Amino acid sequence: MTEPRLSAEQRRALRLLSDAGPRGIAETLWAAHELSGELLFGLALAGLATIAGETLRTSGSPIEVVLVRITDAGRQALEGEGA
Repeated sequence: MTEPRLSAEQRRALRLLSDAGPRGIAETLWAAHELSGELLFGLALAGLATIAGETLRTSGSPIEVVLVRITDAGRQALEGEGA
C-alpha cells in the first residue's frame, strides 16, 4: 500500500520547516506564512512535524515560544514527493 500524497499546502509547510534548520520555526512565523493551525496539527498527528514549547532568554527576560520542527518522517515524505 502506498502512502497518501501530500497536498500542495503540506509540501509548502514541510519545505518551510526543512529550510528552517534543526531549531525549526516559531509558531508565530508559521502563522506569518499564512499556514493554519489545522495544517500544523495535521502534520504533527501524521508524525511529519513536532510542536514543542521552549523557554528562550533574551536580555535577561525568559520568553516562552512554541517551535515547530520537521521530523525524519516529514523529510522522507517530502523527498518521496520529489521535492
